[in-house]
Amino acid sequence: MSTSTHKKAHRANSAATGIIYGVTGAALVLLAAIFIYVFYKAFHGFEWKLLSFTPEGIGNQFFNTVYMVFLALLFSVPLGVGAGIYMAEYAGVNKITKTIRIAIETLSSLPSIVVGLFGYLVFILYVGASWNMISGALALAIINLPLLTTVTEDAFRALPDHYRSGSLALGATRWQTITRVLLPTAASRMITGVVLAAGRCFGEAAALLYTAGMSTDINWSNWDLTSPTCPLNPIRPSETLALKIWSSRTESLATNAASLADVSSAALLLLVLIFGFLARYLAHRLDRLKDV
Repeated sequence: MSTSTHKKAHRANSAATGIIYGVTGAALVLLAAIFIYVFYKAFHGFEWKLLSFTPEGIGNQFFNTVYMVFLALLFSVPLGVGAGIYMAEYAGVNKITKTIRIAIETLSSLPSIVVGLFGYLVFILYVGASWNMISGALALAIINLPLLTTVTEDAFRALPDHYRSGSLALGATRWQTITRVLLPTAASRMITGVVLAAGRCFGEAAALLYTAGMSTDINWSNWDLTSPTCPLNPIRPSETLALKIWSSRTESLATNAASLADVSSAALLLLVLIFGFLARYLAHRLDRLKDV
């Protein structure tokens, strides 16, 4: 390579690096500005009763949000990971797999309100049920399936081929190779998909309007799972923080509606941030265990 060509390549790399740093810096500044604004609004009219587990606080909505995300991941992670493994390790290149990929891409681009209407039709009207948490969790699981499938497939395809060939050469079966070699190695990358899926679940509102409902009635002294006021009963209406923000800003006539919306926004941001850090810590631990 001539000197002039080398200089041009160096300048191009420097320009690309500068653009990446600039975009990253702008994103960090924007994120910081959002956090500062949201938490300023939350603390501006803050009262301790806003954190209570009463109709005047957001404690019940906070619990509903965490519980519903847990249920949604409980449904979507096994299905999404299984589908991703199938697409990466078993599916060939044929019309069936092409159709599956088109279906995944189409599902990933569906507006969440459409998924909510589908959930309302299938999980509420078809079974003759009322608004409940399970219906909301199933709607969220449908939204998350394409993301988890794609992330899992990409994570497996990014692994070096000698991982597979080495394991098979030692006498392991294909299933043992997937579960004991490939899956633990790809787990840290797959956690990124789980974080993104959980983040969307935390902030989703449109899909829950028609499935989970806009009310919540929890009695924290009642632990009978068959009771409609039991906190752990998934067959009950379950307003989340995202729905609380929407209803407080659009429908509520309460005098502290604006404060409820602001505190709910701050709690939601904090919840997503904590979950992201915990997931990253888990991924880091898995990487360290993998290298041992």
